[in-house]
Amino acid sequence: MRMSPLPPLNALVAFEAAVRHMSFTRAASELNLSQSAVSRQIVHLEQFLGRALFVRKPRQLVLTQAGESYARHVHAMLEECVHATSEIMKSAAENELTIACTAGTAMYWLTPRLSQFRREHSHIKLRLIVRDDISTLSPFEFDLGLYYLKSGVMEGFDTMPLMSEEVFPVCSPDYLMACRARHGLAADEDLTPAMLACETLLVLEDAQSLWIAWPDWFRHHGVTARLSRNIVFNHYPALVEMAILGQGVLLGWRHVIDSLIDQGRLLQASPHSASQGGGHVLLTPQSRRENHATRLFKRWLTERTSLTMNAHHA
Repeated sequence: MRMSPLPPLNALVAFEAAVRHMSFTRAASELNLSQSAVSRQIVHLEQFLGRALFVRKPRQLVLTQAGESYARHVHAMLEECVHATSEIMKSAAENELTIACTAGTAMYWLTPRLSQFRREHSHIKLRLIVRDDISTLSPFEFDLGLYYLKSGVMEGFDTMPLMSEEVFPVCSPDYLMACRARHGLAADEDLTPAMLACETLLVLEDAQSLWIAWPDWFRHHGVTARLSRNIVFNHYPALVEMAILGQGVLLGWRHVIDSLIDQGRLLQASPHSASQGGGHVLLTPQSRRENHATRLFKRWLTERTSLTMNAHHA
């Protein structure tokens, strides 16, 4: 239902200030407006109401009876608005942090690190939003985002590079052993991209079309593949689980998938990798105030990422 009649808010603010000071000039100073601007706002409000609110005398303002009654209601309403606004703003307190990321990043990269962050900074209240398509998120919903960007730039956000892109095929140890047997390879021989084109490929269906897909990976290595033996899914963690269960070969991202390789649950199926020049970045909405928790996590994550990258290249 439309709220009507609804007076202009700026005029109400000007009226309330003028009543408290009983002066257009002092009200204008408080509101950082000109005296004439405040006077126009009051006239506009009086025209809207069809009633005079002030009797204008030389060097003196006097409220009319209607003005006195209206002033009490307006002051109470604006006070209530101030209180409600203050309560909402408290929800974005200095020690609260909301992080947004994809399902794969959340499960295989971020959550293992969050436990360490919480041990070191137990006073920070964390909230995690999992959304694979960042375009469906409002910048006002989160403080920091961990997302892959092909160009490393996104309008409306400050970006900080975290991990450069390197994509390679992974599969379970049993599946890799069976692959080598099918292609007549010894236990320590590497599969070629052409050999992988004959295997069951686990394909991420991505509406954003940002990630390297299997056709891109094969083109990068000069292989023309029909890719008829595919299993397509729009949820990366589900594809990872299928790879672990030996149901096919998956494209894995260095750093994101490393923990599963370290555990031996997945192996690199081929030493051949590819990159489009993008990478995972830390996104900060330019429209959102950066609080203490955000600054702390950015510094902490940058230090941990730097250590991880240095260890990888050592």
